[in-house]
Amino acid sequence: MTLLAKVPVTVVTGFLGAGKTTLIRHILENAGGRRLALVINEFGDVGVDGDILRSCGIESCPEENIVELANGCICCTVADDFVPAIEALLALTPRPDHIIVETSGLALPKPLVKAFDWPGIRARLTVDGVVAVVDAAAVAAGRFADDPEKLAAQRAADASVDHDNPLEEVYEDQLLCADLIVLNKTDLVSAEDLGRVKAEIAATIPRAVKVVATQDGMLEAAILLGLDAKAEDDLAARPSHHDAEEGHDHDDFDSFVLAVPALSDPEGLLARLAEVAAKHDVLRIKGFLDLRGKPMRLLVQGVGTRFRQQFDRPWRAGEVRQGRLVVIGQKGIDRAAIEADLSALTAEAA
Repeated sequence: MTLLAKVPVTVVTGFLGAGKTTLIRHILENAGGRRLALVINEFGDVGVDGDILRSCGIESCPEENIVELANGCICCTVADDFVPAIEALLALTPRPDHIIVETSGLALPKPLVKAFDWPGIRARLTVDGVVAVVDAAAVAAGRFADDPEKLAAQRAADASVDHDNPLEEVYEDQLLCADLIVLNKTDLVSAEDLGRVKAEIAATIPRAVKVVATQDGMLEAAILLGLDAKAEDDLAARPSHHDAEEGHDHDDFDSFVLAVPALSDPEGLLARLAEVAAKHDVLRIKGFLDLRGKPMRLLVQGVGTRFRQQFDRPWRAGEVRQGRLVVIGQKGIDRAAIEADLSALTAEAA
């Protein structure tokens, strides 16, 4: 690649827990000789996704090629955060062949694509494609999709009902901006439900977009990279619920971080975390835990009431062994009650 050529950028969007980080890790492990760089935008104060990817030790994307932005949505902080991050990556020697941007699960992708029209960015980068990762099981369960008949009945019965559903709008905006939709976690749904989800997605998008079904983000880099969409030149074909707005914010959601003491007995921990998530309608719980006597830290990730855990890497020499959980929910979640329940839960396992 010559220094005058634009560096392609793939934007990976998708709702909370859809599997974006798992998909990106698989790309890194199967880069096909490409030198990759990552820009990761987390929601919350603890960079779980960035930490997972930095710990991979994958030659195609060394640690210095990973930039994490946790100061808010990058499409809202283009000048302060995004442009400096991109400039730092382009100054690397050797320069990355391809940059992957992982958005927050709450982000609207279109404002980010618009940012690539900035003069300082447009001359050096092009949006190769927007990849939307969808949690097939969550959508099949109706977690992020409204029942249109029920909605119509509510509107007919009570004109004062607020029909605005920010979760639905975020989900639809991610689909509407996509050049490729990855229907992930298909092993968790029946063939009938999978067909229904595909039909719902097709009905949402007014243009032809390829939908690829997979599980555990197992897709080759050749499928995801090299789409050559030039999305920054194609904004009109990517409608959004927020096109009439000057800007947007994420005030529909709250997040906080809970410090967790070292645990001795993690038995049944995931089931109890699921109970807390269900009780308080928590969208996402993720983080790292310290287990006494174990040299590796435990990664915990939950979407709604579905949780999984794995040891992701050893604690480093001199590193503070501190467990932390990030909790994300809709605006108005009872933080004090959730903290109390989580604190009681982890105290039992301490």
